Amino acid sequence: MFRVLFFDSGLGGTSVFSAVKELNPNCSYYYLFDNECFPYGNKDEAFIIKRTDEILEESVRRFSVSLIIVACNTASTVALPKLRDRIKIPIVGVVPAIKPAAIKSKSKIIGLVATPGTIRRSYTNDLIEKFAKDCKVLKIGTTDLVRLCERKMAGKPVTLTEVAEVFGPWLMLKPEERPDSIVLGCTHFPLVKDEIGTLFPDAVLVDSGEAIGRRVRSLISLNQAPSYEEISDGNHAFYTGNLENLSGYENAFKSLGFKDLTAFSLK
Repeated sequence: MFRVLFFDSGLGGTSVFSAVKELNPNCSYYYLFDNECFPYGNKDEAFIIKRTDEILEESVRRFSVSLIIVACNTASTVALPKLRDRIKIPIVGVVPAIKPAAIKSKSKIIGLVATPGTIRRSYTNDLIEKFAKDCKVLKIGTTDLVRLCERKMAGKPVTLTEVAEVFGPWLMLKPEERPDSIVLGCTHFPLVKDEIGTLFPDAVLVDSGEAIGRRVRSLISLNQAPSYEEISDGNHAFYTGNLENLSGYENAFKSLGFKDLTAFSLK
């Protein structure tokens, strides 16, 4: 069985999971979220590198996974090189979809909404320099929107007003000055795609989910997993810290096709 592990600090990676599973239905999926240290967007780089390495090395040992998806933009832009040096199975990262956003923009004004950590990474600036040099790039760094997404995923209400507060700087602009292509630079943000679309009805919203799905399909083919066509042994989710609304999270993962939600400890 070809086992794929998704790793994120929270539930944002479920947006990538849905896209990947649609293109790769025969895999068995494991989803591990590090809610004990959520969110990663305000953590320093050394902490993120050490934490992701510890968790993923133990996950590979414990679950015998064939491929890892670091479904967190912040962790991907910081930790991927070191992870790939230490873990000898394919690791797929998630980075802001700057290139497709720039291609789709007609006004050449694109928006990037991401965590503060992703916004300030040199990797992100390199992507902008390489793929959006001819564009004006408006940026919003936020952890508030991440928390709203977590709340929504756990079954609690999120209002359009709360989402609009995050995008206040863009909403104050004249319509012609607003981005017509918006990069959802955190895997959480597709969870409020409808709300963002309501606020910016003329903008194209761009995320990395489908591209990651195609990449996983390619890696499965390259690795020629002999058991890939076997029936999946099920999908399993894990969390690292206390969950105040455990039943809400269980229902959320059940709706995505996961069998169970279990505590994960490094000890």
